[in-house]
Amino acid sequence: MEFSTYTLPNGIRGIHRQVRNTVAHCALVIGAGSRDEHPAEYGLAHLTEHAFFKGTERRKAWQVNCRLENLGGELNAFTTKEDTTIHATTLKGDFAKAAELIADIAFRSTFPDRELEREKEVIVDEINTYKDSPADLIYDTFEDMLFEGSELGHNILGRKTSLMRYDGQAIRAFTARTHTTDQMVFSSIGNFSAKTAEAVAARYFASQPASQRGFVRAAPAPYRAFEKTVSKHTHQTHCIIGSRAFGISEDRRLPLALVTNILGGPCANSLLNVVVREKNGLSYNIEASYTPYGDTGIVAIYFSSDHGNAEQCIELIEGQLHKLRTVPLTARQLSMAKKQFIAQLAISSESNESYMLGAGKSLLVHDGIDTMEQVYAKVRALTARQLTEVAEEVFSDMSRLIYK
Repeated sequence: MEFSTYTLPNGIRGIHRQVRNTVAHCALVIGAGSRDEHPAEYGLAHLTEHAFFKGTERRKAWQVNCRLENLGGELNAFTTKEDTTIHATTLKGDFAKAAELIADIAFRSTFPDRELEREKEVIVDEINTYKDSPADLIYDTFEDMLFEGSELGHNILGRKTSLMRYDGQAIRAFTARTHTTDQMVFSSIGNFSAKTAEAVAARYFASQPASQRGFVRAAPAPYRAFEKTVSKHTHQTHCIIGSRAFGISEDRRLPLALVTNILGGPCANSLLNVVVREKNGLSYNIEASYTPYGDTGIVAIYFSSDHGNAEQCIELIEGQLHKLRTVPLTARQLSMAKKQFIAQLAISSESNESYMLGAGKSLLVHDGIDTMEQVYAKVRALTARQLTEVAEEVFSDMSRLIYK
């Protein structure tokens, strides 16, 4: 069996995979992100992630940071629009120490205001870093516009002015409302049994009182395509062409993921890389991505180029989109695309940390997880017609944002 699952009495779910390795990985995945912020709380989910490291009832900030580092391990966290994840990597013998530390900062952080004031300056620097990187900034701006009027339509980092207003009380109110035990999964992978993993999780997580989410995420506002050009006085033109897409629970998610990979995945033979970069030398960086959320998603094609080449790049991209919408792949093309995609999935699953994080997210959203063989079988079953249909649905009404 690839994995084992369990549920603690307070509703926290767990998933474990036993592998032969000297290194163990674990994470607490919390189903709360920037999408769950009220308008007066923008940026608070991300600040909370940073604040987890600033001291608990048992530890000072430096003790939190040194607990695993002194053992050669790592502790980190990240925030998305829908999740907050605290994760650790240690030698397998230190797995229990990592689980205890994650539980301590997730449930007993004190969020001291003096530490928060210093950390706000760090986040301001992070915000400024994004503003200095048009390739990063354009993604956030595009997504804000794509989901305008929705909870998804604001930047995870928040704004400097609102950030400065938040204190420990604001964080405690946010976590009390959103960090409920029914929205938590403890995921682990390492060379120890599922029984051991569950016992460790129970020791450190089961004492947290049970709690349930008291709100439902609102559906995104209706989609309206747009085209906008912003003068940024950059050395290059940066452009995103994209649209809304399918949510994480929809069956059409898999054919769209394959189509997006064919269009502009990481391989050098993706359609966009071949036609824009290899054949015409118009862009060093061109890619396509698909990000699913709970009830919606986003497909985005990004490129940067010299100002004089941007229009030709857009024409070539639109040509490839039209072809995917109207001309089914041949049997040979489809077979090669499936083999490539399956190989990429297999290679990515070789990273135990990535597998562990993905398993935790899957259990949180789907209350289960497909084995890799089940995923491969679903990919092999896809038809050329399915790919054309999802391409027609998603690529027929694209929006565009240009920085120049």
